[in-house]
Amino acid sequence: MQAITLCISTTMVLILLGLVVLSVLTTRNVSDYVRENLIVTVMLGDDVTAKNAVALGKSLQKQPYAKNVTYISKEQALKEQSEAMGSDPSEFLGVNPFVATLELNVHADYANADSLRRIARALKKNKEITEVAYQENMMEQVNYNLQRMSMVLLSLAVLLIIVSYSLISNSVRLDIYSRRFSIHTMKLVGASWGFIRRPFLRRAVTVGLSASLLACLALGGAAYGLYRYQPGIEQVVNIPELAITAGAVFASGLIITLFCTLLSVNKFLRMTAGELYKI
Repeated sequence: MQAITLCISTTMVLILLGLVVLSVLTTRNVSDYVRENLIVTVMLGDDVTAKNAVALGKSLQKQPYAKNVTYISKEQALKEQSEAMGSDPSEFLGVNPFVATLELNVHADYANADSLRRIARALKKNKEITEVAYQENMMEQVNYNLQRMSMVLLSLAVLLIIVSYSLISNSVRLDIYSRRFSIHTMKLVGASWGFIRRPFLRRAVTVGLSASLLACLALGGAAYGLYRYQPGIEQVVNIPELAITAGAVFASGLIITLFCTLLSVNKFLRMTAGELYKI
């Protein structure tokens, strides 16, 4: 019964630890996903034909900074804005007020203020392009917030590792405390310290592996639910991060339980019979 309780408590701690480790590992993916979904709008002149616009888009797609380029015709822009506003602006203006555009998504490494300014200056040299627009303040704010989030998650991971060690250590100590007189009895019959430690360490390995396996199954089930019910989540939570998280959970489960067991057993091995009755 004590082993089951220890296994359950260790599993719960390892699940929390795994969630934080996964969050830290996926921060980079979240950052890239957010940056690459910010749109740079390239406005084209009125005299640019659809054929020329598509050709320009293909040329732009070949640039090292371009992740995706989408052509939006004047007619498509009018239709989208009419649906959004609930009225057709061309009806009272007499003309289509929108221009054809290319919507550019840049790779994450280029999604910063300096790189975007250089890209905008280079694009404006093309006579077919009248304006390049992007939300510079939003870009800087996103980068700032993502950096802060990374620091918070990293600090939380360190804190949770300390808390995890404390919780698992207390559970292990309570389990071995209940068997302290068995340890003393084995000492009295002449058993070596190594012989006494061995069954406790084997039990620690069993508990650590069992708790780690249960924690990984729980985390895997949560990841499967995200993959199934949240489209696009694979861009943020992918297989390498899940594999590293599983490895971290197994390593933490084994190392912490073994280390805590070794410390606790050694503590009671050093005690005399009188000291065992006083604690």
